[in-house]
Amino acid sequence: MFKERKSVYEVEEGKFLSPKFDEKGLIPVITTDYKTKEILMHGYMNAEALKKTITTKEAHYWSRSRQAIWHKGKTSGFVQKIKSIRIDDDQDAVWISVDIGDGASCHVGYNSCFYRSIPLDETKDPIEMKFEESKKKFDPEVVYKGQPNPTKL
Repeated sequence: MFKERKSVYEVEEGKFLSPKFDEKGLIPVITTDYKTKEILMHGYMNAEALKKTITTKEAHYWSRSRQAIWHKGKTSGFVQKIKSIRIDDDQDAVWISVDIGDGASCHVGYNSCFYRSIPLDETKDPIEMKFEESKKKFDPEVVYKGQPNPTKL
């Protein structure tokens, strides 16, 4: 499915998919809502997750906390249906545009994982962030029914 990376010209100007995975076998992925263009999340894919995403037309990621392929929405029901996939110029980052219906992408319950902003020119220590989403789309305690939280300290 992926072409071997043999020349800079082929990678940058060629027509074949030759993704560059990092030393851990991962490539970063930014996910946006195809309707609103809002950034929903940032994640990673390994070669298997990228292949599954392409072939199933549903987002699959590599969960670094679980060390396993993660079919986004399998548990919550908010499956990310692929509308488009793009790769950057040197093929080391992926951008997917998805349809989440009336669902959400954040395991905390918000629509987007980027639900807080960092104020510019902030002088407080520590910096106090601003919530950009006022309410959650779902209750994670109900949806994930006691599964371990993927956020690690």
